[in-house]
Amino acid sequence: MSEEFLKVAHAAREAAAELAPLPRAPKDRALRAIADALVAHAAELVEANAEDVERARAQGTSESMIDRLRLDEARIGAIAEAVRQVADLPDPVGEVVRGSTLPNGLELRQVRVPLGVIGIIYEGRPNVTVDAAALCLKSGNAVLLRGSSSAYSSNAALVRVMLDALAATQVPAGAVQLVPGRTRESVKELMRARGLVDVLIPRGGASLINSVVEESTVPVIETGVGNCHVYVDAEADLDLAVQILVNSKAQRPSVCNAAETFLVHAGVADAFVPRALRALAEAGVTVHGDERIAGYGEVVPATEEDFQAEYLSLDIAAAVVGSLEEAVAHIRRYGSGHTDAIVTRSQPAARRFVALVDSAAVAVNASTRFTDGGEFGFGAEIGISTQKLHARGPMGLPELTSTKWIYTGEGHLRTSEGTVVAGPACG
Repeated sequence: MSEEFLKVAHAAREAAAELAPLPRAPKDRALRAIADALVAHAAELVEANAEDVERARAQGTSESMIDRLRLDEARIGAIAEAVRQVADLPDPVGEVVRGSTLPNGLELRQVRVPLGVIGIIYEGRPNVTVDAAALCLKSGNAVLLRGSSSAYSSNAALVRVMLDALAATQVPAGAVQLVPGRTRESVKELMRARGLVDVLIPRGGASLINSVVEESTVPVIETGVGNCHVYVDAEADLDLAVQILVNSKAQRPSVCNAAETFLVHAGVADAFVPRALRALAEAGVTVHGDERIAGYGEVVPATEEDFQAEYLSLDIAAAVVGSLEEAVAHIRRYGSGHTDAIVTRSQPAARRFVALVDSAAVAVNASTRFTDGGEFGFGAEIGISTQKLHARGPMGLPELTSTKWIYTGEGHLRTSEGTVVAGPACG
């Protein structure tokens, strides 16, 4: 590994040890100092961001991607407010997850502790730089940030402002580090830093997440890929189904909890599909349908790739299915384990769908767009985990912690005959 990378990684490791035992108050003060500094240095941050925007435009980047990259004073104000909201959230560190007194008298507790050093690999949105730093600091973790090269000037300026703010607080400045370098090699260094980095969280598209999962020697929490489905059951309220479908797809199509496929029970296809096609067309959505969907109107013929796609655009795949079980089989084959919804008035159908669909979130008569830390009442999230180990679904502050077991005795000794209490620990 390069000397540059080792320097920031070791600094983060040392900072994590100092940060872990800090109580809530100094962490909250540090977060509010960061928020104030972002607002105070807004003009400087907008100027640095303009370099990234100009470079992206010269490279032919789409306007939608440039919009995700762009910062202005209003957006910086919103980012600062989000940091203040994180400061207001309960501190998960030290929370007793469970505890008991064992039959032998030992007092046993499982408590939340920070993960340590978290590496975040993410794409073009510079707001993630601040969001991730705030969530990691609040949960007692140091963070190594590796954003995309397209936002390098913005990210460097944001980290510089945050570090200056931390210098006047009890939180060690080394707790927030920007991974040096703009090349693929710097990403690889972060992925290979086992022993220095405790966990990696990639935030971005499928290619980024797959690359990190396949190449990293550091444990990875998968987030974000969302091939989400809406299944319209034979017992669905069709008016409600149209509204849920359009909201799931078109309310904000570029996010991971937007629907990418809708499935319709054959028993209601004649009544539902023409209405759905009209409503989606009015919302600007292009439907990629199977042969049965195509029989109800003009659609793009769906391919295998369409049912696998996370479009992140105003496109949606569609198919008619013969049963709830066929819908579930389709979701199991093509879904990403993010969020899948059923629209039905049948409680047995809803219960069966919930039981059979193996996803991080399952919605009944509600839009897929609600799978979100803020909407779930967590206040903030680092991402949506689609895996099963450690965390699943929206990852709030508690999901950025691990646990440790603490047991307290009075001279308890373990012997072949059982427990012996040697005497009181304190006089």
